[in-house]
Amino acid sequence: MTKLQLRAFLYQLGCFAILFISVRYLVEKYTHLIGLWIPFTAFVVGTLLSPKFKAVKTKDGEKLFMKWIFFKDVKEIA
Repeated sequence: MTKLQLRAFLYQLGCFAILFISVRYLVEKYTHLIGLWIPFTAFVVGTLLSPKFKAVKTKDGEKLFMKWIFFKDVKEIA
């Protein structure tokens, strides 16, 4: 695993964790869901809304890219 692949994994994990914890709190506080439905709902929403990071080898070397549902195109991370 290269340095950029590790960075992509950590970025993706961090973004998912932030969204998962936030959505879990909001679902628990403002809905009538109980039991396993709370973390399941937070997992689905976190998975759908979190950005996807990927390290790709190009002719200029390895670069880090991000794709998100709220952006139209793929963004290069410097």
